Amino acid sequence: MLYAIPALLLGLLLGLFLGKKQTTTPQTKEEDADKGIDLSKARLQTSPEQVRDFYNEYNDKFIQVYGEVIQAFRTHNVDKLLDYQIESMEMEEGMKMLDAGCGICGPASYFAKNKQVTINAITISDVQVEQAKALIQREGVEHLVKVQKGDYHKLPELFPANHFDRIYFLESFGHSFDQKKVLQGAWEVLKPGGVLYIKDLFRKIAALPGHQKRIDETIDTINEAYRYNISDLYRILHEVRKLGFIIMALKTIDIKVEDFENLTISNDFQELTGIGQIEDWNTYIFPIEFYELKCYKPVHDLANGTDKYFLQNMMYMQMQGVKEENL
Repeated sequence: MLYAIPALLLGLLLGLFLGKKQTTTPQTKEEDADKGIDLSKARLQTSPEQVRDFYNEYNDKFIQVYGEVIQAFRTHNVDKLLDYQIESMEMEEGMKMLDAGCGICGPASYFAKNKQVTINAITISDVQVEQAKALIQREGVEHLVKVQKGDYHKLPELFPANHFDRIYFLESFGHSFDQKKVLQGAWEVLKPGGVLYIKDLFRKIAALPGHQKRIDETIDTINEAYRYNISDLYRILHEVRKLGFIIMALKTIDIKVEDFENLTISNDFQELTGIGQIEDWNTYIFPIEFYELKCYKPVHDLANGTDKYFLQNMMYMQMQGVKEENL
């Protein structure tokens, strides 16, 4: 009896994925739909041109406060953050990588220098492109890092399909006005077996119902100030799963308390520029949470069977009309 339930469950799964007849309760069209989830409609629409103008105007202020690594959730010694990201993304020598929203290529230059990976880096800002070129030359990684002006909403127009081993967004994903389109493009240019890595801030869900309206209003203020679109975690998870990604990890960034910078650098930037300043700390409710999301684009090699994500591969087999006995 101990083995009967797992065997039955596996049989049901095989039937569902490989086309065997099962009895199910009919669903309505409303139940089959995506229930209104739409990543192409931000609460506040921000265009790539607005993001470009924002960084062209404020890039020097960002560098003055943040240095070469424009990430708010960080360590006092920023190398520890970058080393953590190398490990989290499982970088290996010779990998082809895409830095989507690269800033002035501080992280890209560090990754290339320390792991000998090749990186295509894109930013929408003309100012950042020029400063990135200077930094890349100074670090001696011109043979490994190539920066260009580009809109990451148009990845399939910029790069070949199935090209990159890793695509990463380091607090840049939230500048997208159409996150669904960005994820779709990332899927297309990522190799099967490749990894999509997003480290960003996400909308906080209030513990007390009365706080949610204030959280949403604060997020709207942040979005407007920084030309951002703070993501809804559940909508992002929905979309990456719908595309076919396997969620490998979703977690908070594991930085030791003694190494953590504690976000005061964001306050320094606000005081320098006046952007997004908090007027009353006594009534302020922190509106965001930081997560890192790691997604795998599965390998479907039907000639040689399937990889370890067998349930997803059985669905793929059904979509391709391949029967189990043909493997």
